[in-house]
Order: sequence, then C-alpha cells, then structure tokens
Amino acid sequence: EKIKTFDPDTQRSLKDVQEFSLFPATELFLHEDTIARFRSGYRETFGAVKGDDPLYAAVSEGRRHRGMEHWIPLFYEKMETLLDYAPGAALTTDHHAAQVREDRLAQIRDFYEARKTLEKASRGKNGKSKDVSLSGSVYHPLPVGKLYTEQEWQAEELSPFGALDGSDSGAKKGRDFADIRALPDGDVFAEVKKYLSGLSQKIFIAAYSEGAKERLKGLMESAGIPSLQDCRDFGDIKKLRPGQTGIGVLALEHGFLAPDLAVITEQDILGDRLARRVKKRRKADNFLTEVSSLAEGDLVVHVDHGVGKFIALETIEASKTFHDCLKIEYAGGDKLYVPVENIEVLTRFGGDEGTVQLDKLGGAGWQARKAKVKKDLMAMAGQLLEIAAARLLRKAERLHVADGVYNEFAARFPYAETDDQQRAIRDVLEGLSGDHPMDRLICGDVGFGKTEVALRAAYVAAMAGAQVALVVPTTLLSRQHFQNFKARFAGTGLRVGQLSRMVSAKDAKAVKTGIADGSINIVIGTHALFGKGIKFSNLGLLIVDEEQRFGVKQKERLKELKNDVHILTLTATPIPRTLQMSLTGVKEMSLIATPPVDRLAVRSFVLPFDPVVIRDALLREHYRGGQSFYVCPRIKDIEKVEETLKELVPELKLITAHGQMNPDDLDDRMSAFYEGKYDVLLATNIIESGIDIPSANTLVVHRSDLFGLSQLYQIRGRVGRSKVRAYAYMTYEPGMILNPQAQKRLEVIETLDTLGAGFQLASHDMDIRGSGNLLGDQQSGHIKEIGVELYQQMLEEAVAAAREGTDIGGVGAPERWSPQINLGTSVLIPEKYIEDLGVRMSLYRRLSDLETPEDIESFAAELIDRFGKIPQEVNNLLDIVAIKQLCKKAGVGSIEAGPKGAVIGFHKDSPPNVEGLLRWIAEKGGSVKLRPDQKLVVVRGWDNAEARVKGVQSIMRELGALRP
Repeated sequence: EKIKTFDPDTQRSLKDVQEFSLFPATELFLHEDTIARFRSGYRETFGAVKGDDPLYAAVSEGRRHRGMEHWIPLFYEKMETLLDYAPGAALTTDHHAAQVREDRLAQIRDFYEARKTLEKASRGKNGKSKDVSLSGSVYHPLPVGKLYTEQEWQAEELSPFGALDGSDSGAKKGRDFADIRALPDGDVFAEVKKYLSGLSQKIFIAAYSEGAKERLKGLMESAGIPSLQDCRDFGDIKKLRPGQTGIGVLALEHGFLAPDLAVITEQDILGDRLARRVKKRRKADNFLTEVSSLAEGDLVVHVDHGVGKFIALETIEASKTFHDCLKIEYAGGDKLYVPVENIEVLTRFGGDEGTVQLDKLGGAGWQARKAKVKKDLMAMAGQLLEIAAARLLRKAERLHVADGVYNEFAARFPYAETDDQQRAIRDVLEGLSGDHPMDRLICGDVGFGKTEVALRAAYVAAMAGAQVALVVPTTLLSRQHFQNFKARFAGTGLRVGQLSRMVSAKDAKAVKTGIADGSINIVIGTHALFGKGIKFSNLGLLIVDEEQRFGVKQKERLKELKNDVHILTLTATPIPRTLQMSLTGVKEMSLIATPPVDRLAVRSFVLPFDPVVIRDALLREHYRGGQSFYVCPRIKDIEKVEETLKELVPELKLITAHGQMNPDDLDDRMSAFYEGKYDVLLATNIIESGIDIPSANTLVVHRSDLFGLSQLYQIRGRVGRSKVRAYAYMTYEPGMILNPQAQKRLEVIETLDTLGAGFQLASHDMDIRGSGNLLGDQQSGHIKEIGVELYQQMLEEAVAAAREGTDIGGVGAPERWSPQINLGTSVLIPEKYIEDLGVRMSLYRRLSDLETPEDIESFAAELIDRFGKIPQEVNNLLDIVAIKQLCKKAGVGSIEAGPKGAVIGFHKDSPPNVEGLLRWIAEKGGSVKLRPDQKLVVVRGWDNAEARVKGVQSIMRELGALRP
C-alpha cells in the first residue's frame, strides 16, 4: 500500500508520502477550560441567558454549534494577530491597503449594527420574543473591537536595492529525439539506448508524474536499457555513479547537459505533451467524455446498424483469450457484439428516447434514414458555405477607435476579464475593424461576461460614428440592458435610448426621432425596434440577444436589418464544442466557458421536500437582503405549492409567474420581482433563461426529478451571479423511490459544483432545441432520426466535404470507420484491476478518442497513477489502439494475426496506392501475397504476443509510408 498526493483535477498522483496526519479543521477545540471561559464571557457580555439560546446550550454540553467561530474571543483569554507571531517584523503594504482596510471595517460595523437592530426586533414590544431570525434562534453579535483589530499599522517605504547577477552554470541544451519520432519506422528507445551508452556523466530521466515514470521505466527496460535507479530527490541523483542512469519525477519540459550531469525528460523522448497550456481544456474534454460514457439500458446508434439498446459489457472467451465487448440489442431480439477498442462506432442517442424504435439488424430502414439526413446535411453545409462566401463579397464600414480612448473605457470594467472573455473581445474588435460585415455568435452562460463584450463592441462602433441597436426578446431584459449601458456610457458623450412597451408614448417618440436624426447613438429595445416607423440614420452594428427566442416574423425583419451591417449575436443556449468546431470558418463563433474570477460556485443539495429546511433557506435569504426563486415543473403544481408556501413563510411576499399568463401581466410581475417588491418568485421553468437578478441567490426546485439535466443546470444558473454564495435545493416527494436516470441526473447536478465544468456539461448534454435553434428548426427532426452525437459528427463531415467539393466520405473529408484487429491476445480492462463498471466504461470511451502515440502514453501513465501497475490485458488493449492509428494511416480495415503471420484487409477492399503496394509485395520476395479478394497474406514466424505486436506495427508503418 502507498500514500500519494494527487491533483484532484487530473486525478494524477504527484508524489509519495511516508506518513499523513489528519487533524480537525477548526479554529477552536471544546474542552473544560474553553467551555468554562465561553460560558462566563457570554453571560458577562450579553447578560442572563434564556432557555432558548441554542449556541449557549450546545457549547455548555460540549457540542459544536454551526458558526460558533463568530464568538471565538469568548473561548480564549486573549486574541492575537499574525504580527504577534513575528514581533518586530517589517510590514510592507500596497498604497491602497489603508483605504481598503477602512472600507472593510466600515462594512463590518454596518453588519454589527444590522445584527443589533435584528436582535432588538426579535424581542418585540414589551421585551416579548418575536420570530424574525433565521429559524427562531437567538443571535447576539460581539462588538467589532473584540473580533477585529482596529489599531493603526505603521508601514515604511522601501528604499531602492540592487539585484545580484546570476552566473552561467556551464550547461547546454540536451538531446531531443523529435527527429527519430518523425521517421515512419523510427525506434525512439533504440536511439535513447545508443545515446545513453555514449554519456560519461550521471544520467537522470525526468518523468512528469509517478505513473509516467513507471510507464517510461517499463518501456525503457523492455527496449534493453539496463536497470534504472529510482531517484526520489536530488540527494539520490547525487549518489549516482558516472554513467549510471536514474529515473524520477521532475516536471521539466526539456533536458540539458552539464559537466557532471545529463538530464533527459519524458518530453524529449515521447514528444510534446508537457507543454500543459491546454491542460484545463483537455481535462474538461476528458471529463465530458467520461460523463458521456454509456450506461446499461442507454439507447445507442451504431454507424452501420442504427439504433439499438446497450445491454451490458460482456467478456467473451475464444481460443483461451478474453475480449470485452459491448452487447447491443436490436429489434426482434437480435444481438450485436462490439469490441471495446471499436467503441467509437457507437454514439449515445441522446435526444428524446420516448418514441424511438429499435432498428432491425441488417435491415434497410437505417441506411435509408441515414442517407436522407446525409443528403439534407450536404445541402445545409453548402448553404452555410455560400452564406460565408457571400459575406466576404459584401463591404461594411470599418469601425475602430484610438487605443487610448478605448483603454480608458475598458478600464471602467470593475472586474478582471477571463481568458475566454478577452479572446471574445479581441475577436469582435477584429471583426468590426475588417472590410467585411462581421457576423459573430458569442456563446456563454448567463453571468459569464457576454454583456461586457457587447458593451465594448457598442462603444467602439458608436465612437467610430455608427449607430448601435441592441435587440432583446423581453421588456425585462430591455430594461436590464438599458440600465447597464446607461451606467457604463455615462460621461462618454454617447446617448443611449430605450424602446419597449414600458417606455411612455412621449419618450418613445423622442427616441424614434433621435434614431432617425442620429442624435441617439445606441438604442436598446424589444421587437418594437422592428416597427415600420423606425429609420436609422447610420446603423453600423446590430447586437441580438437570444435570437432563438424571437418569432418567425421578427426573425425575417431582423434579416432585413442585417444587410451590410456588423452583427453580434449573444446566446446562453449551450452549444456543444464539437458543433462549434464543425462550424469553424463557416459561422464565426466565440465561446465563453470560464466564469468570472470572483464567482462562487452554487452550493447544491438534493433532498426529499422538508418544510423546516425550505423555511430556513427562504428566511435565511430574506434576512441577508436577498430574494428567492421557487420553480415548479408543471403549471398545475403552482396553486398547491403557493398554499404551502403561504403557510410555511407567511412573513415573505410571494408572486407567481408562468407561461400561460397574459404577456403584459407576466412582464409586470417579473419587473415587480426584479425591482425587489417581492421576496419569492414562484414560477415554472420560464425563468430558465433571460432573467438576471443578482439579488436572488436561493433556489428551490419542486419535484426536481421531472426536469432534464440541461434544464436543471439552466435553472440553477439563475442564482449565483454575484459575489454572494448561492444555494440550490433540488427537492423530490418524501418517500419516493427515484428511477435510476433521475437519480443519476440529480447526483450529477449536486456534485457538479465547479463553474466551468457545469457549463461544459450542459453544452454536452444540451436539449435538442439548442442545436435546432442554431442551425434552423427543421434540423431537430434529423436529430430525432439519428441522435444528437451522430448528427454532430455527420454535420462536421458534411462541412468538410462541402469545402472539398466532394460527398461525405470523399477525398479529404473525414470519415468514420474503425479497423477490426485480432492479434490472438486478451483485450480488456479486468474487473480485478478496476472494479467499478462505470469507470471502466468511461475509460473505454476515452480510449476511442486517443489519436497519437503521445496520447496513449499519457493515458497509460494516468492508469498507473490512478489504479496501479497495468495488467498485460490492458497493455494489449493499448497496443491495439496504437495499431488502429497506424491502420487508419495505411487505409487498413482489418487484421487477423497469429503465430505464423497475418491476413490484412484494406478499408472498402481498396488499397490507397495499388502500384506502390505491388512494388512493396515484390520487394518482400514471396513472404507477402495478394489474394483475389484483395487481402494481403503475410507469412512470419512470431513466437509470442510481443513479437506479433511489434511485427504488425512494423508492417503497418511500411504500408502507411506507401500512402500518397
């Protein structure tokens, strides 16, 4: 057994530790002295204790009480600051520190006064107790001076000082084996062995992680490199003899040669996989792949056989070897077994599974449906490319401003921009300054900073002399944007106007006049902006928020407005990364997937409905000055829930809203809640998008088991859009047994509390209308035919084929096929190695996405890190995946190999280079023959499985080199 530290994001181990001590994470311990001191100090500070004081009662009994740290000075004789532990230490502060400290102390004093006011209110008239606190409990606040130091700190200015010059160590750059890796038949480890034999210094091989070290060590030893000495620290490296080789964990990208030491890194040997700038993106992609792994009972789509049901993962025995296969059931009870290494031919159906029928194995229905979708996708891809080409032919006004002026405006943004935000802003500004009309889509969750991108674009366009129109689907959104824009553009000399149902007739007339004569630079409005009486003086930029929520007629009017102006569309509907990639170069798109720096993740709880918990949650939010959402899945539930809430929290003001209300009435209700006139909004999932109320930070979902994962995620996105911690309570009926799918959804939403991953999960598990809105409503029908994932893959193929001017699967277009390989070895992840079926399935799914030798080595290192030494069956699986990559390059569709050689079949029975193949066969002098069925027979004498693997790899490299 070992104890290791590990990275929770990547699951990779960092280093071994010999011992580990786990202490309670607390600022205070309850024992006789601290309890006695607290009791005495509490009575002295707050007077006689009443019987209903839960804090005093709990501490007196030696029980911990939630939040008791607020009274920490009462447990100790005196309190200390950090400076008490460093007497006489020099204190250096930022020049803003004094002001920040004063502001913070003022805030703390405000909190104290608010608590004192609440304490007085809780006593009511005549000193009688009145229940206004969180749950009827008592809260006596300590004076500020007892908890916080209010003394002045003295800080002195630093005098200038000189820095020491470093000296040259005499080392030079080490050997990188990239040239060998680039050769089709290059043997990197043979070259490493040769290189090591020529070194006289101590030699150290630096691996990135513990798992990578074990993998590298195994590969080097199997290549005949003499025993490697494990080095745990620099002391071990020093102990090496000249010419001796050590190996250990040291995350260096490149090695070096010094007079006494040669360092070679994992990256030098295996390739560029330590430049970890894309680590987070790759990590998120791994996470998505694992989440999308198949579960028993899921509907799946086989690229050749259509829709079936995944029954189980089964281990099949043949000729004393074992192979893991996915058992798929089709109509009529037919079964298909898919080897795990070919799992990529399966995709999850993903969409609405309720009305789907299983296909007949070998039937013509699936091929006909796929052909129809393929034909429509080709037409759509061509149309998208035509739109993109036509855009390049049109001219638009170039909009840009001087850097100094723009930077001054940008500096008004009170937060730090995220990397995604900066990239999106850069993309938009480049588009505005180009000769052709920009048409860019910004996709990002609510609160992730899309509005700031729009603000900057509007500023640049308006300062360049063009008018800007921002079109939104609801009056509430119109008002929100208008207030934001007005605040940010104050003092710039730019006029901002608003047109919506809420604007009086007199003001609306003045705004229309301003739009026509150019005196209004930026106008924000609903579909009122589409009115016939609206004429722009010089419209240069049109910003559309949530375009998919406009009606058909409004969209047609939008298209008319769009002529030769720059377009910026904002959407919070998640768009899958695969779809985004497939449209690269066709539709300009920027994805904002990272949350703002100071954003706190929403704390989520899944629980049976508990009136005490819900009352506490709603009152807690109310007494910290906030508002709450209460969401029901069905309109028919609202009346009953309203009665329950009126009984449960009579002291709170409640308002209801749902989609069957008159639109004007609905707007009025939402606006009243937005203005803070009500404490709780009881609504259906109409709040799912388009409402941004920073003061609402508690969410209760009624019967959460009836919502889909994307819906739950979108609804949860309504809270937690400020610096305040938000809470979400996903409730279900008490005593109810949830079905497995609902339970899984609720588990995911509860555990998924990292901000970026949540957005990416919703992107992956989007509901069907998300993509339908992006590509046109008729496309959602195709998704119902062939499933979400296969639809996305076929769209990607269609766009690539349209660019090449070929059909799907033509030259240059990506095509989905998976080589069938049998080397007579056991291929599986044994249950004794990884017990959890879900984890095994997710790893099989990830294996299918590995594309390079570096990916395979990284995956192997991760397995060692997470699960220990790799068994032979898993090594066989990794070998097959590596051979599959070589097969695809060589155009090989199948390999059957045994001790006496191999039979090799080409994809579609069509060798990529017939002339080159015939020359290669001739050079082999009778050991290779081409059969009439276009299969190659290779005669060899392979004594064992290892020789077979190396032999097949060598043949595949040679065949790959023949490809033109």
